Amino acid sequence: MDDRQRFERYDWVIEPEDAGVRIDKFLASIQEDWSRSQLQGWIKDNLISVNGSSVKGNYRLQEEDEVVLTVPPPENLDVEPENIPIDIVYEDRDVVVVNKPRGLVVHPAPGHYSGTLVNALLYHCKDLSGINGVLRPGIVHRIDKDTSGLIMAAKNDKAHESLAAQLKEHSVTRRYVALVHGVISHEKGTIDAPIGRDPKNRQQMAVVFDNSKPAVSHFAVLERFKDFTLVELKLETGRTHQIRVHMKYIDHPLVGDPKYGPKSDFPIEGQALHARDLGFVHPATGECLEFHAPLPEDMERIIARLRQA
Repeated sequence: MDDRQRFERYDWVIEPEDAGVRIDKFLASIQEDWSRSQLQGWIKDNLISVNGSSVKGNYRLQEEDEVVLTVPPPENLDVEPENIPIDIVYEDRDVVVVNKPRGLVVHPAPGHYSGTLVNALLYHCKDLSGINGVLRPGIVHRIDKDTSGLIMAAKNDKAHESLAAQLKEHSVTRRYVALVHGVISHEKGTIDAPIGRDPKNRQQMAVVFDNSKPAVSHFAVLERFKDFTLVELKLETGRTHQIRVHMKYIDHPLVGDPKYGPKSDFPIEGQALHARDLGFVHPATGECLEFHAPLPEDMERIIARLRQA
């Protein structure tokens, strides 16, 4: 395959709120994996254009500018296996299920090629599917760095295709437990609200009705405290930051959430969100498998403290 065929193309039309912003700052805010220095290099290599012409790194955007970025494929990149301890809940020749700790990034990204779950899996499992390329081998879905809990990976391409199809059909069972601010008065609820890039802060997602995708989350109250609620959530869709955005949308943001919640004094690094249950049909045997991961110690400590308050 010609290298140009493996380039990824992105394009945007600049909205009024982004007029006057430097082009490197604008692009860095859209994708956290793109550093300002990396973007400056792409600008020098004429991989970024505005209205069909190359620009300088200090160019300030104007309303209705058409920006095109062509991201080059990684050159001679190998993601190395690393002996990072991980909690493997289940493994066979086709799939592996891991209870990911809070703080562990799922897969490498440009400028951050080590210390991830993929590096650990390559060490412990040796074989992973190649469908998602060199940076994300075996990864069928992901959970945020600061969310703990269950994640599945495929060890061959056939398994990967089966698991990806189940995710697309919304037949995979995914239940989360979260601690949120405020007391939810009703026992159950459904949040059906589309999610897209926040036009006011492009490093965040938000409930928006233009340039968005459908998103549905179901929740049920597990326990109430003085100023907080412990909830179980089940996803129909898998949008970026879906639970975090939806709970903020109904004015019950997650405890400890650095992007979408208020500051809190609880001893937790990141949002109090745990992927507790994961169920799917085994890609080879057809057996229905379901796995459960107990709450991590940091969430257990916070809940114990709230029960004593």
